[in-house]
Amino acid sequence: MGSFLFDFFAIFTVICAVGTVVNKNAVNAAMCFLLCLVGVAGLFVQLDAYLLAFLLLLVYAGAVVALFLFIIMLLDVQGKSAVSFKRLSTVAAVIAAGLLAVGLCSFATRGHLDAPNPNYASGVGAALKPYAYQLFTTYLLPVQIMGFLLLIAMLGVIVLSKKIDPTEAAK
Repeated sequence: MGSFLFDFFAIFTVICAVGTVVNKNAVNAAMCFLLCLVGVAGLFVQLDAYLLAFLLLLVYAGAVVALFLFIIMLLDVQGKSAVSFKRLSTVAAVIAAGLLAVGLCSFATRGHLDAPNPNYASGVGAALKPYAYQLFTTYLLPVQIMGFLLLIAMLGVIVLSKKIDPTEAAK
């Protein structure tokens, strides 16, 4: 069951990442990015890295993606006709496909990765507990200040993106 869930989250993350890159609509791309982050958090949970999964969802999915969506919606970004880079895109696609083929061939010829020795594995939770303790005690004020600065930046974007009617400004 664990292998199935890991494979599911890996495929889900890759599909959402491709959707983020391919989407022409900025809001849909941001939503695909959000789903990609949820998939990565699922992979972290499968790897027993619960703190990383929680922080990923809290910081990136909760704050950064929400800020992206606010900025995209407030600026009313319209899709413009982009400059055509057909030849450059074709060359980049051929190079990327070649690198992917070389990587897959080298992985297939070298064999599979060796499983780590469980006798030498250290406890993951024991190593992260001091970091979490310092984050919520010693460094709580800098984290709160960064949150306040993000709030100020968001309010600045709202003020700067407000469309002013010239007839209303003259009054």
